[in-house]
Amino acid sequence: MRRDLFKELFRKSIHFCSAFIPLIDSWNHTFVLWALTGAVVMFCIEEFLRLNGHPVPLVSKITETAARKRDQGRFVLGPVTLCLGILTVLLVFPPMEAYLGIYALGLGDGIASLAGRFLGKNSIPYAGGKTIEGSAACFLIVFIAFSLVTRDLVSSAVLALFTTIMEAFPLKDFDNLLIPVAVAVAARSFGF
Repeated sequence: MRRDLFKELFRKSIHFCSAFIPLIDSWNHTFVLWALTGAVVMFCIEEFLRLNGHPVPLVSKITETAARKRDQGRFVLGPVTLCLGILTVLLVFPPMEAYLGIYALGLGDGIASLAGRFLGKNSIPYAGGKTIEGSAACFLIVFIAFSLVTRDLVSSAVLALFTTIMEAFPLKDFDNLLIPVAVAVAARSFGF
């Protein structure tokens, strides 16, 4: 249990760190785009080397530490989809919509996973093991973040509910692509 806790906290700390991207992006958009692109390229090279018996000392260790059991002996897709989801919203949407999508991914998905794994007792049917407790935590943290950013409680509540529903879909690593894009599209419909 202790090793599981460490692994999950380590993995989700990467998600939580992505919530800082809007701050950095507001300072230097071009830098963020190049940094995320570089991270994807470098990670893919590292994974190719790791899977062919040539681990890159620090990066391969981080990857192995954060990898789930389903990723053992396979290309770890999560970091790539995380960066691509963030890159997509930064390239396609205006800043406010993109940032809301990034917060949904970084904060909502991260806290849902931790709360569901360690506090969850009530599974959501057909949601691949996701729990009501994880979804409630997702809603709460995203509602708070959206409210602080938009200053619109009603729209933030509706958008947080939408985020929670998106997060509950059992998409494995592809939620990293779906959540920020879907939330940015929904934010656009609210006129943020």
